[in-house]
Amino acid sequence: MSDNPSKPAATEASRADFRRKLKLAFASIGVVFGDIGTSPLYAMRESLAHVAGAGGSVHEDVIAIVSLLIWALILIVTVKYVLILMRADNKGEGGILTLVVLAEQALRGKRSFVLILGVVGAAFFFGDAMITPAISVLSAVEGLTVINPGFDPYVVPITLLILATLFAFQYRGTGNVASLFAPITILWFITIAVLGLLHIGDDPSIFLALNPIYAAKFVIFNPGMGLIIFAGVFLAVTGGEALYADLGHFGRTPIRMAWVFIVLPALILNYLGQGAFVHANPQAVTNPFFLMAPSWGLIPLVVLATLVTVIASQAVITGAFSIAQQAISLGLLPRMNITHTSDTEQGQIYIGQINWLVFAGVILLVLLFGSSADLASAYGIAVNISMIIDTALALIVFWHARHFPPAIVLPVLFVILLVELTFFAANSTKLIAGGYVPVLIGFVIIVTMLTWLRGRSLLAEKLRRDSVELEGLLATLERRPPTRVAGAAVFLQTDPIYAPSALMHNLKHNRVLHDILVFISVKTAEVPRVPRDERVEVKKLPLGAFLVEASFGYMEQPDVPAALRMCEPYGLSIDPRQASYFMGRRAIRTSPKARMPFWQQRLFILLANQSARAIEFFRIPPERVVELGMQMSV
Repeated sequence: MSDNPSKPAATEASRADFRRKLKLAFASIGVVFGDIGTSPLYAMRESLAHVAGAGGSVHEDVIAIVSLLIWALILIVTVKYVLILMRADNKGEGGILTLVVLAEQALRGKRSFVLILGVVGAAFFFGDAMITPAISVLSAVEGLTVINPGFDPYVVPITLLILATLFAFQYRGTGNVASLFAPITILWFITIAVLGLLHIGDDPSIFLALNPIYAAKFVIFNPGMGLIIFAGVFLAVTGGEALYADLGHFGRTPIRMAWVFIVLPALILNYLGQGAFVHANPQAVTNPFFLMAPSWGLIPLVVLATLVTVIASQAVITGAFSIAQQAISLGLLPRMNITHTSDTEQGQIYIGQINWLVFAGVILLVLLFGSSADLASAYGIAVNISMIIDTALALIVFWHARHFPPAIVLPVLFVILLVELTFFAANSTKLIAGGYVPVLIGFVIIVTMLTWLRGRSLLAEKLRRDSVELEGLLATLERRPPTRVAGAAVFLQTDPIYAPSALMHNLKHNRVLHDILVFISVKTAEVPRVPRDERVEVKKLPLGAFLVEASFGYMEQPDVPAALRMCEPYGLSIDPRQASYFMGRRAIRTSPKARMPFWQQRLFILLANQSARAIEFFRIPPERVVELGMQMSV
């Protein structure tokens, strides 16, 4: 009999926790690893193509190339993302904008520099969201040409049909089919591992690639060729940033378990198998992945590859929705209507404007390039820039970190940054061959974000100059009160210090005030989600009014009626469905005196006009809204 009865209970709890983490690790394989899992379709082929195209000996360089592929996975994905960046979380959440928030907290007062880094990183993430579905689905459908070259004219139409179907059903969410993602993706990793194992015996000397000296010697003695090959090698690590971005959905331990025990071994075995196969069959350099498959398995392999690339594309698209939601909360993009597609999963959202913008970009890329080999030239640079910014922000965060010794992590991150800059130099050689496309896409998104930031800042500055302090105004009205009418009036305001324009217009035109006055401002906290007991702060003002500051995390959608319901313990008891909501509606016009160039004024006005109405964004009952308009310029 046990002397400590709590021991069995603790053991059972730890077992239950382990089972839960195993389930999450299983589920993460279907969401997190689709992008990096499809890299064997084209990474080895593109790396070898650079050697063959430069007139080199494919046979002699295979071991070095496989070594570069394997050690890129170990250094960039395993060390940087799995071991280091997963420790830089904000209440369990990861991603590039989480790094922006953490870096801002670390630097204090140098927000603009960090914010610009975040803008650039987020912009190129959207570029990645366009390129990944295009290259992944194209590379899978191109497997048909291995079965029969006569399929070549149908590759692009089939790809476009698959992509159009994928984007058309985004609004329904992925809840109903997400349960299929993990089994299909696990089957994929088993398949590529078995394919690799079957061909490692073609030339067992391929195991020399596990020694990083072969990769290092190749780069040192062939720097020119090494730079060229790096552009292809980098394709093996695209998708690595998803491990960090999806941290909040699955947790650190499940993602690490899935990577270390399933995904990384499968990728290494497949690259070793492709290398041995090409050693024994140099003519297979054109498409080593599909040529490894036996003839009877080609059709099932193409079908499976297509399914997995669709899953990978789905993960990137939903990632774009998540980044857009965070960017909106942080003021980097205009408000957009956000639809929650799941009652249980907060991360399951749909943003129509982002969906169709990404779709337009994907279709343009497929039509412009026409093949995954041509598109590979454009692919690396967008992801590469995002990864470099991840590392730069991580250096800032860990320089000030207390929970992780900077003396250990900073030198490692600095070495990784040098490697990523080398990858960038290699990818930059592809600018003319198509790399300019993601750069242009990124540049347009950066200009859009910076214009929105600048315009909002100037608008807020002008409103502050033209506004009066709320408490002073209410104190004056208390001495000479206007006519009061029954009911509750809720005024939305951007700055809790100043009286909202809707109040001033209401007094000017109607000369009445409601019995209950509520002024509510919504602010975005520097955490993903705000606890319920910290959601609202309520302050009593003159004239019996209430000032409510409602806080929402940068991964939450603001809900004003829900915040008002939480104010009852503070003495504010109203039915949000019966209150009248007074909101200012601004019509922005151009002005020769504005502090923005004319073209930027026009862009800001376009963005403001496309911005979702505050009614939908803040979930306010539309039938209870009174809008008061005004014209102004930036």
